Amino acid sequence: MSSTIIDIGELRKLFLFERLSDEQLTKLAGSGRVQTYAQDEDIVRQGEPAECFAVLIEGEIQMISETVSAGTVAMPRVSQPGVYGGATAAYLGERAPLTYQHTLRATAPSRMFMLPAKKFAYIVAEWFPMAMHLLDGLMSGGRMQREIIDRRQRLTALGTITAGLTHELNNPAAAAVRAVSELRTLIQASRLRLAQLAQDGIPPEKLRTLIEAQEACTSRLGNQPQRSPLEIADAEDELGEALDEVGVEEAWELAPALVNAGFSTQDLAKIRTKVGEAHTPAALHWLAEAIEISQMLSEVTEATERITTLIRSAKQYSQMDRAPFQQVDVHDLLDSTVAIFRGKIPPGISVVTDYDRTLPDIPCYAGELNQVWTNLIHNALDAMGEQGTLTIRTAHDEDEAIIEIGDTGPGVAEAIKERIFEPFFTTKSVGEGTGLGLDISYRIVAGRHGGEIKVRSVPGDTWFEVRLPLRETVVTT
Repeated sequence: MSSTIIDIGELRKLFLFERLSDEQLTKLAGSGRVQTYAQDEDIVRQGEPAECFAVLIEGEIQMISETVSAGTVAMPRVSQPGVYGGATAAYLGERAPLTYQHTLRATAPSRMFMLPAKKFAYIVAEWFPMAMHLLDGLMSGGRMQREIIDRRQRLTALGTITAGLTHELNNPAAAAVRAVSELRTLIQASRLRLAQLAQDGIPPEKLRTLIEAQEACTSRLGNQPQRSPLEIADAEDELGEALDEVGVEEAWELAPALVNAGFSTQDLAKIRTKVGEAHTPAALHWLAEAIEISQMLSEVTEATERITTLIRSAKQYSQMDRAPFQQVDVHDLLDSTVAIFRGKIPPGISVVTDYDRTLPDIPCYAGELNQVWTNLIHNALDAMGEQGTLTIRTAHDEDEAIIEIGDTGPGVAEAIKERIFEPFFTTKSVGEGTGLGLDISYRIVAGRHGGEIKVRSVPGDTWFEVRLPLRETVVTT
């Protein structure tokens, strides 16, 4: 690394200094030095004393920050002469950070104008006093605004997720409560019916025959050949009439449960033969109640399994029981996010998945990627309103996983495509969006995972494409 004095003509070519007078440029040139850096050499390093303000003269540099919440965040490489870094807040004086807040790395052989931090602070305060105060206010106010809106963004996303999960949990929970309530009534009636049969003197062997018939019927529940509503209604009418003929009271109430278990007039004839004419009406009532009890138990099982599945999806989504960085199947992450959103998806929107199951596991911060899928799906649903198709598909090439989320909304206007990933930029009405969703997504994909996120859109066909490396490029901190 060599050091030389810079010519004021070269300084004037840099956009930072193009409006300075010759006198100012001469003083500036005398205050700093030109230093050269090799490719992959650090110009300033985060955490070291903030001693210099660095300006690119020629070459290419990249800003890299190590953060607590987002890990290693790497900004895009830049080669425009005049871009700067290092002790950029030195003009704040005693309130300026004592150490560099980022690393500047030469990604190609580069020449930098290195201005001592104290000289930079003096020049800003002396030459641009009003600008210094404005910058001071913007920096402190912007930081506070960013923190407040960032928290609001997270709370809004949490509210959306919680509302969807609550709605989805409420349905199976309500079904289970209803089924348990009906079970109490059915079990009590079944006990009384069985006691009545015993009191009427049904022989033990005939009671065993009846129980075997009940076992046969319950085993057929859910395993019947597909029948149309008309065929089912005809079967219920036929069985109801046969039950009436043998003296069964309220036969029309018993017929649906018996038909659902595959009970036919042939089975009725067997019951009459084996149980006896005298006990047949009570036996059929008990049999129908026993079948309904089995049906209610199946409903409770399905409801609790649904609740378990939703909780599993919530755990998968939050990654609360997993290591922060891991190898995961991205389809599990996508499915868990869709499951969390299920209650918020309008009936008029269909969800289509087209997964490439040959896609290998990817190294990632799974919980953070779920935040990306949440932001993209939420935006797609907002764009479509009440009608449309949400499509999620995956693919991969040699070294990248490709995840695409598409919608049939009005699309992203060509004029704003380049701005949608900017912080605070939003197309939503006031109060409906913070403009941080895509910014956060970009930082997670590009900065945290070394990937890429882009959009292509025409009216009725918008796609957000996320590319993630299949090899581990993420630096854990």
